[in-house]
Amino acid sequence: QSLSCDRHKAVVSTQSTGEEMRFTESVIDDQPKNYQVWHHRRCIIEMSGDPSQELKLTSWTLSSDAKNYHAWDHRQWVLSQYKLWDNELEYIDKLLDADLRNNSAWNHRYFVIENSLGWNKDRIAQELEYAGSYIKKAPNNESSWNYARGIIKKNKMKYLDFPYLKDLCTSLNEAHVPSPFLLHTLADIHIEEGNTTAARNMFGTLQELDSIRKKYWAYRQNQLTAAA
Repeated sequence: QSLSCDRHKAVVSTQSTGEEMRFTESVIDDQPKNYQVWHHRRCIIEMSGDPSQELKLTSWTLSSDAKNYHAWDHRQWVLSQYKLWDNELEYIDKLLDADLRNNSAWNHRYFVIENSLGWNKDRIAQELEYAGSYIKKAPNNESSWNYARGIIKKNKMKYLDFPYLKDLCTSLNEAHVPSPFLLHTLADIHIEEGNTTAARNMFGTLQELDSIRKKYWAYRQNQLTAAA
C-alpha cells in the first residue's frame, strides 16, 4: 500500500493538494463506492497531514448510503490515525436515533469504544443499558441484540455478570414479546444458570417462532437433551 501511495503522491506533488482534494470530492459525489478514489484521497491526506474535512465528507456520504463500506473504512482510518474520537459517540447517537436498525452504526460503536475508551466491566454494563434502551423500542431488531450479546462474548464475560440483561429479558418475556432474539438470549442465560429445562423449552418455542432457523434451534435443544 505504501508503494501505491508513493505513486499517488508523485502525481499530487505536481499540483496543489487542495485542488486534488476538490477533485476527489467530486468523484466521490458521483461514484461513492469507487475504491480507487477513496484510496487516492487517503494518500493525499497522508501527504498533507490535514484530515479536517474527512468526518464531514464521510458523514455526508453515509447520509445517502448508510452501508457504504468504503466511507466507513475511510472514516475509521481517519479516526484511528488522527485520534479524532471526541464527538464520535454523539455522531453514532444521531445515526441510531434516525434509524435504530442501522447495523453499520452499531458495528461502528463497538469499533469506537474498542479503540478509544476501551472495554471493562463498567463500560460493558453502560453499553448494555444503552442497547437495552433500543431493544425496548424494537424488540425484533437484530442489530441491537447482536451488539448486546457481542460485547459480552468478545470480552469473554458471562451474561450472569450483568443482571440488567437478565432483568430486561425476563420483563420482555413476561410481556409476551414475540422476539426470537429475546428467547435466544434468555435460553443462553438459562444455560449459564444450569437451568437446562428452561433452556430446552426456549429452544422448543424458537422452533415455532423462527421457522427459518428451525433446524438450528432443534440442534441446540438436542444438545442439551444429550448432555442431560
